[in-house]
Order: sequence, then C-alpha cells, then structure tokens
Amino acid sequence: MDAILFNNTGMVTSRRASPIALLSRGQPSLVVLSKGCLATAGKIKLADPNPNTIRRSGNYKPTTWDFQYIQSIDNNYVGDMYMERLDEVKKEMKKNLMKMVEGSIQELDVKLELIDNLERLGVSYHFKDEIMQILKSIHDQNVATGHSLYSTAMKFRLLRQYGFHITQDIFNDFKDMNNENVKQSICHDTKGLLELYEASFLFTENETSLRNTTKSTLTYLKSYVDNNCNAEENIMVELVVHALELPRHWVMPRSETEWYISIYERMSNANPLLLELAKLDFNIVQATHQHDLKILSTWWKSTRLAEKYSFSRDRLVEAFFWSVGLVFEPQHSFCRRMLAKNISLIVVIDDIYDVYGTLDELEIFTQAVERWDIKAMEQLPDYMKICYLSLFNTTNEMAYHILKQQGINVLPYLTKQWADICKAYLQEARWYHNGYKPSLQEYMDNAWISIGIPLVLLHAFIFVTNPITLEALESLNKYPDIIRRCATITRFVDDLGTSSDELKRGDVPKSIQCYMNEKGTSEEEARKHINLLIKEMWEVMNKDRIRNEVLFSEEFNRIVLNFSRTTHCMYQHGDGHGVQNSHIKNWISKLLFEPLIM
Repeated sequence: MDAILFNNTGMVTSRRASPIALLSRGQPSLVVLSKGCLATAGKIKLADPNPNTIRRSGNYKPTTWDFQYIQSIDNNYVGDMYMERLDEVKKEMKKNLMKMVEGSIQELDVKLELIDNLERLGVSYHFKDEIMQILKSIHDQNVATGHSLYSTAMKFRLLRQYGFHITQDIFNDFKDMNNENVKQSICHDTKGLLELYEASFLFTENETSLRNTTKSTLTYLKSYVDNNCNAEENIMVELVVHALELPRHWVMPRSETEWYISIYERMSNANPLLLELAKLDFNIVQATHQHDLKILSTWWKSTRLAEKYSFSRDRLVEAFFWSVGLVFEPQHSFCRRMLAKNISLIVVIDDIYDVYGTLDELEIFTQAVERWDIKAMEQLPDYMKICYLSLFNTTNEMAYHILKQQGINVLPYLTKQWADICKAYLQEARWYHNGYKPSLQEYMDNAWISIGIPLVLLHAFIFVTNPITLEALESLNKYPDIIRRCATITRFVDDLGTSSDELKRGDVPKSIQCYMNEKGTSEEEARKHINLLIKEMWEVMNKDRIRNEVLFSEEFNRIVLNFSRTTHCMYQHGDGHGVQNSHIKNWISKLLFEPLIM
C-alpha cells in the first residue's frame, strides 16, 4: 500500500511506499536513520548521543497486558446468534418506549425512571429518537408543581442532560425560604434528596439560589449513610455512597454501566427484559472493544517504541481505555483506535520531555515537530528518530484517511497542535532545569495545553464529524472555551492524582505546589482549593453546554464532557497510568476483559 507524505504546508509531496510507512507497519526494510547509521526496521540501534549524560528514569513498571495476552483474548459474544437476540430485545424495548411516545403510558415517574435506567445501563444510544420525543413531551407540558422532589429533580437532570431549557425555580417548593435549606418535611426523603444532590451538579455558575439547599442535602445524605452503614443488602445506602464518592454527572459512562448493572439486577422492580438487554449489549460491545485492541496492539508492537524506550511508559491498554471513556459505541471503532494511537504517542513524547531528554535535545525535537519535515529528523539524536518517525507517519496517515473520505486536508491543524503541545512540554522542561517555580496562573496558562486534551479532542472531532468544516477546524485551533474548560478540569484532576509521584522522580511543581508556594498554605488546604476550582469549572462547562456551541455536534460536545468524566475515573485513586494502581487495573479488567454473566 502506498503512503502519502505531506510537507510542512500540508501539501501532498509523495505517493510512494516510504520507509516511514514500512516502519510503522513493521515490514522489514532498509531504513536510513541518519548519515552513517543504517539499520533494518527489525533491528534499530538507539545509541545515547552522549553516554556521559545523566538521564532520569521514571522507574515505570512493564504493562500488565502485553501483546500475547491481548492477542489471546477469546470472546464468546460474537456472531449472529447474540446479535439476533439483541435485535429481538431491542424491538421489545422500543415497543415500551413507543407506548410512552403515543401517550398510553403517562405516569411521569415511570417515563423518567425508564429513561434514567436506559442511560445508566448503557443502552440509551439504541433509542435516541424515542427518548428525545418523550422528553420533549415532558418539557412541553411545563408542569412546574405537584410532583415529588424525586420526580422534579430527575426531570431537571434529564432535561438538562439532553439540552432542554429548564430553570432551577422548579425546586422552590422544596426549600425553606427563610434559610434556603431543604424543608424539614422532606429531610427524610432519601430518594428525593439523592436525586436533588445529583441534579445539583448540572447547575451553572450563576445558579446560586440553591447553594445552601444542596449543602444541607449533602449533610442529610451523609447522616443517612452513617445511620445505616451496618444494614445488609441496603441498595439505597449503596446508591448514596456511590453518589457521594463521585456524582453521576462526573462519572465515566462505561464504568457507571458496569457498576449499575450489578445494582439493578438486585432491585425488586427490575425489568427482566431491560436487564437482559443491558448485559447482552455490554458483552457484545466489549467484544468490539477487544477486536479494536487486537488491531491496536499489532500497530503498537510494530512501532517498537515500548521495546526501544525502556525509560517510557508502555500504556497502550490505558490509552485505549481513555478512548472507550470518550466514545464507547460500537460504530466508532475506527475513532477509538485513532484516539488510542494519538494518546499512546502523547505518553511517549511526554516521557521524553519529562524524564529522558536533555534540554538541548528537547529544543531540537520541538523545532523538528514545528517544521514537520522528514529532513528535520536528520538533526535529531538517534534515540529520538524512531519516535519522530512514528509521530510523523501516524499523523500523516490519519490526515490521508480524512482526505480520502471527505476531501479536506486536516494535516495543518493536527501539526499545529502537535507543535503547541511540544512547546508546552518544552516550557515545563525549561522551568524544571532552571529550578523555576511558576505561579498557579502561570502554570495553568501552559498546563492546559501540556495535558494533551485539546490535541486529543481535535482528533476526536475529525473522526466523528462528517462533514468537517474549515470554520470548525479554525475554531478548534483557537481553542474554544469548552475545550479549555475540559483541559483545565483534566489538568487539576490529574495533578491531584499524580503530582506527588511526579515530584519524587523530578518534575516541575504542579498546580497544588504552585498554590502552596504562592499562598503559603498546607498541601491539604491546596487540595481543597483545587477541588473547589474543579467544581466551579464544571459549572462553567454546564453553562457552555446550555449556550449550545453550534459549530460542533451534540455528539462531539458529549465526547468533551466524557473526557472530563474519564479523567475522574483515571485519577480518582492515584495515577491511572501506574500499574500499581489497583483501582484502575480493576476497572480496565472489568470493562475490557471480563464479560458479564448472563
């Protein structure tokens, strides 16, 4: 297969089978790496240009899931038999939804609970049209009073989630106007208070009238858990504990699905048809993800980056887990694979800047990425060449795919953002090598780029959007507000989970340390402040979503939110890229490798 090469302006310069393409596919060929340095693609010697240079090491552990393990996966939930049964169950469920659309089922609680369960069980994507019709009818009825706190809060949350306008005033009947706490008459309505708590995370920064109300709600819920913590098989306690750990609006959808299925099947009012649909769909989608991962692992092995860069993290599965968090639906396999490739390269290049490269080498590498020219590789140290080749070829191939599919050249946008992230990495490296301690503002002005989210989201955009417009690409290259908010949340959450380990191995101060240095506070106080900033940024993102950015599809906007949600999953219990993190290892195993028992 021929490879398309682009020059630094994004123009096609060659259609021949290049050494770069052959290297990325792992085919044996003679590759000229630099003057006087020849090697086959199978045996590239990466020599340290200066053996006397003192280089740091992240002391990263090997991957938990290697190539042999991934390729050996055998999933039973493939083939026509399971797909035929899935289609049958979907048709039955659609009949139930159509009864609600047509009005033969009118109870508000019944409608809302079914939609909520479809969402939580991970199968709502099969019934988008029906759900929108039901919610539109609920919204258009505009009944503001007469419903329970439970129904009112769930209505608010679901309508907000699906983009309908609804005001916080619908909660006025449930708060004490004297002190704005919840009314004493409902303080023992745990089911309703839990829904109010969940709904509060969809408030915007300007919706302040319920702040005290939600604070008192939190107090009641914590008291409920304390008073019932010894009760056996108390599903309500489990639901409240789960919400207090992380609210629904911040949870990675796929992890919520796996967890909630185990809860739902123990509920006395569980719908057997819906439970079968959820389990069957989970296993079939998991089989799709495993197929994606097998293709990816072949690509990753062919790059030989994990083999050659012992100082760097081998985290292909974690990179793919990120892509599943962003967009899990089976029809987006190609997008997931491209995102995982992008994230894998980001991890390796991040480690070159953070751990291994000298400042002089990093300056040269940054300039080479800015030039985006194969000749720029000649100036690089030998150990950097294989990384530059992989980045150059992988990105060009992605641009070639979009060019073939849509006739638009996205390469200048991809290379611009790759240059931006490398410049951000370089800035952090300069701070580290010079012993400079930035202020929190100075750190964040750079860190929301170096976290990599804008670059990954640009790739997500081009692989889920058809048609791609130049207007949208230009907007993404200027980093619109919703991208900045997501990147800021991710940076703060990442710092909370990883900064201690990163400082031990030698790194620039993170947001927590910047705030401590600036304000003279303790680490505990700094962490509280960063957590407050995360909540405030989520509220701003909620406002951005209400304003509805017309340049981007609802699907892409959901991916942006899912990025922040997946961040919480990855870093809630430490560094999600560390193999010692049993929490994230457990989630990866459950979501990617362990089918549910039917």
